[in-house]
Amino acid sequence: MDVYIAGGIFLVAYGLIASERFDRTLVALLGGLLVVALGVIHQDEAFAAIDFNVLFLLAGMMVLAGGLGQTGFFEYVAAHAIRLSRGRPFRLLIILSLVTAVLSALLDNVTTVVLLTPVTLSMARKLRVSPFPYLISQILASNIGGTATLIGDPPNILIGSAAGLDFADFLFNLAPVVLIILVAFLVIMRLVFGRSMEDDADRLDVLAELDPAIAIKDRRLMYRALAVLGLTIAGFLAHSAIGLEAATIALLGATILMIVGPLNPRESLRDIEWNTLFFFIGLFMLVEAVVSVGIIDGVAVALAEAAGGRLDMATIGLLWLSAVASAIIDNIPYTATAIPVVERLIESGLRAEPLWWSLALGACLGGNLTIVGASANIVVANLAARDGHPITFMQFFRIGLGVVLVSLAISTAYLYLRYL
Repeated sequence: MDVYIAGGIFLVAYGLIASERFDRTLVALLGGLLVVALGVIHQDEAFAAIDFNVLFLLAGMMVLAGGLGQTGFFEYVAAHAIRLSRGRPFRLLIILSLVTAVLSALLDNVTTVVLLTPVTLSMARKLRVSPFPYLISQILASNIGGTATLIGDPPNILIGSAAGLDFADFLFNLAPVVLIILVAFLVIMRLVFGRSMEDDADRLDVLAELDPAIAIKDRRLMYRALAVLGLTIAGFLAHSAIGLEAATIALLGATILMIVGPLNPRESLRDIEWNTLFFFIGLFMLVEAVVSVGIIDGVAVALAEAAGGRLDMATIGLLWLSAVASAIIDNIPYTATAIPVVERLIESGLRAEPLWWSLALGACLGGNLTIVGASANIVVANLAARDGHPITFMQFFRIGLGVVLVSLAISTAYLYLRYL
């Protein structure tokens, strides 16, 4: 009975989120609380499923981004990007996408979009154009770039821990295919947005001549905020060596900035997107119910049986299943559920390497299919909505579908040629 209750609530909640008729945060919270109230999972299980590392990482980075935003830094970066584009709108989109992809690989995609989305929104205000093409491309680029490294996307961290794979392993095995996918992605963006963006050229030509330095409002605070941000990023890169999780590092950085800024804590806490955090809380609880009753595990086990001991069938099937599942339930809980299935396939005699890489590619790239498929998507959507530029479920899906299909086709060919 619990299976039907959890599955029914999940499907209804997902349908309401996709319909855009109700606030997605309220829908996710109601769904998460209903599975507890109806006894599908106990409150302790629901609360234990809430990933506070994700929540506090977001909160800390939002405070840092808010403090830096007070200095005019994002307007300064936007002005430099416009100047570098030399008056070409699509060139500007390429610049922002490549910066997003590289930073997502070196940091993580959630931190990257928290830092860069204010830049994009500021740039759009300066140009007096819709930020939609730039925001969509940044979301997609963040998930593609994050696929390349161990720390770029949370599923990779889970896989690396389970499989004993390090940063160099991910870089060597996934960076080549990510580069190919990134080129294909830019081609798709040209086809989707290229013609419509040409109308922005006149405004870009004028603004490309402006001096970016005039955007700075508080140079002293900017230097301090950049120094704290730099130390925070260094902490992310060295988190294994220093024994601290990303959330602790982000909150420490935010607290230090409020002290040395100095920043008013009450005003800084207003920079936190509480809607985003509570959406995640509801989603974590709801997904825990779906996982707990065995729905996701049942699908994954069926894949193992269908593969029938064939490495190629298991690898490609896992790739596509992971992409679809990650788009629906968020790639973090799906990956945690799929890892034991991969371990079972390896124990049955199948070679480990292609299975781990297919899981990583599917889970990370599948997040580009829907606006709720990855943490970075949700963060950008909420920041954009607060700025008066909502991204609807179907708007994102129509563009994400093509990108994901091409990404998976390239990944399929790559896995076959390199590992099978």
